[in-house]
This record gives sequence, structure tokens and C-alpha cells, in this order.
Amino acid sequence: MTIDTFDGTGVKPVQWNLDSIVHQLRVSREATHNIRHQGRVRELPSREALQTIVNGLSAVLFPTHYGRPNLTDESIDYFVGDTLNTTLNRLTEQVRRGLLFSADTETLDEAELTHKAHEITREFAAGLPEIRALLVSDVQAAYAGDPAATSIAEIMLCYPGTIAILHYRLAHRLQRLGSPFIARMICDISHSLTGIDIHPGAQIGASFFIDHGTGVVIGETAILGQRVRLYQHVTLGAKRFPADDSGALIKGTPRHPIVEDDVVIYAGATILGRITIGAGSTIGGNVWLTQSVPANSNVSQAQMRNDC
Repeated sequence: MTIDTFDGTGVKPVQWNLDSIVHQLRVSREATHNIRHQGRVRELPSREALQTIVNGLSAVLFPTHYGRPNLTDESIDYFVGDTLNTTLNRLTEQVRRGLLFSADTETLDEAELTHKAHEITREFAAGLPEIRALLVSDVQAAYAGDPAATSIAEIMLCYPGTIAILHYRLAHRLQRLGSPFIARMICDISHSLTGIDIHPGAQIGASFFIDHGTGVVIGETAILGQRVRLYQHVTLGAKRFPADDSGALIKGTPRHPIVEDDVVIYAGATILGRITIGAGSTIGGNVWLTQSVPANSNVSQAQMRNDC
């Protein structure tokens, strides 16, 4: 295989030795460094398609904010119905592709995979009113908790925390319904857009507010109660990663914090391990916390230095 290109002068052809490189890459793919799922080529879910799907779902949930601002009382239901129908069809295909990478579906044939994808999508659609109610509570919490907020529209269109929470709420429902790959991709799209990294497996109650938001990390097994507020660069992470006898990490074990109702965690705080932050507590900026604190605690950086 010889493809001539030129070095910019239009005179001297460059030989890339493509035959050898292509052969070595095939050996790496097929034998030496094969990382294919179960050794087979499979259709990967599409990030572009999922971005379109999230945009469609956002428009269904909040038609004039994320859909068309010129909708009327007469046209809005038609817009929601048409957008929802198109979006759910697209979602079904992406869920089907995601199921190809699940150990739970290894024995299913193509027809069974398609049926399961339809069932997941149908249940997901049925939960959209509940998701919207949660998101409304989140937006109201942002408006009530930020003196700089001038309107609900500003929060929905300008606050990265709102965008990240919207993605998370959609992804969390898909995770619970058995589509973890798609859920993770949706949260990763949000991470790219906002700088906020929420694992779809985390459990987060109503009226959740992330102010500013850049650098926030919430791990897979974290549990957050209602009316929790986080500021930028807060980490709810794991302190250690348990391994089995062979040294492989054990997946899914509870390893992230439990944050009870009405907790505020200020910028730069790092909270690690399966500890509990009691209801009504305030965790100050830049605190490094690896032990539980009782309800109504007020933990500052100076206190943590003194304790250590």
C-alpha cells in the first residue's frame, strides 16, 4: 500500500511505509493488545446521538427553555409529543447498543436485545414526569440559595450546575433501569460541557444545588439527601479501593460518603470514604475529611489542622 503525499513544496514525495504500520496495528488489535469486548467487534453507542437525545429530552421537559421559545399554549403539546416520539426511538437504539457490553445480556439474541431496549426506554419515558419534578426542585433550590440569581430562566440557561444535574437525573434513571453504559456516557458528556463529574450511580435527593461547580466530583456510591448544596471543587470520593485475593479491584462496594439532608459543603472540600456527614452540617472550604461528623456540625479547615 503506497500513498504519495508531498512535503509542502509540491516536489518531493514522502513514503510512509504504510504496509508495515498497518500490519503491526492489526497484530496489536487482533492478538497482542486485544481489548475487544468478548473478542468481538460490536456497535458502540454514539456520543453525538446521545447529545442529540439529551437535547431532545431537555426540550421535552422544559419546552420553552430548551426547545423553542416561541411555543404557544396551542402548539406546545404537539411539540412535546413529536419531540418525545423521535427522541425515544433514538434512545432505544443507543440503549440496545449499550446492552451489547453488559454481562447480563451475553446470552440474548438480537431480537431479545431489541425487546429489552424497548422495555428500558418505555419505563424511562414513564418516569419523565418524576424526573421533571426533581429538576424543578433543583432549580428552585438554586434560585433560593444564590443571591446573584435574577430569574429561573437565568439558572436554567446559564448555570453549569443545572446542566450537570439535568444530565445526571436522566442518566441515573437509565442506570437504575439497567443501561449503565449509556448512563455513564450521558454523564461524561455533561462532564465535558460543565467540568462537573457526577457518576450516574450516585443517589441524590431533591432540591440539589451546585454553585459555580467546576471541579465537583461525586463518586458512584455516594448518597446525598435533600437540600444539599455544594460549591466548586468539592470531592465526594473514595479513601481506598478494596481488592480481591488476586489483587483485582472489587467493583461496586460502598466507598463514597453519605451526606444527609441540609448539608452545605464549601469550595475545595475533599470528603473521602464511607463516612456520614450529619444533617444540617456545614463543611468549610478546603477541609480534608475522612471521618464521620454528627448532625449540625460546623467543620472548618482550622479545626481539621488542630485535630491532626
